[in-house]
Amino acid sequence: MFNAVIVRTLIAVAGLRERLRRMRDEPDAGYTTEQVVVTALLAAAAIIVVGIIVAKVTSRANGINLGP
Repeated sequence: MFNAVIVRTLIAVAGLRERLRRMRDEPDAGYTTEQVVVTALLAAAAIIVVGIIVAKVTSRANGINLGP
C-alpha cells in the first residue's frame, strides 16, 4: 500500500515537472487564463452596478406620489 502511494507521488511529481517545463517554454501560455479571470471579474462588477442602479431607480419610482 505504502509503495503504491510513493509510486503515485513520483508520477505526479514527474508530471508536474513536465508541465512546469512547458510553461517555461511558452511564457504566454497563461495569458488567456488571466484574460478570462479579468473578464469574469468585470462582468460580475457590471452585474452588481446594474443591480444597484435598478434598486435606486425602483426606490425613487415607488416614492413618486401620483395624486389621491
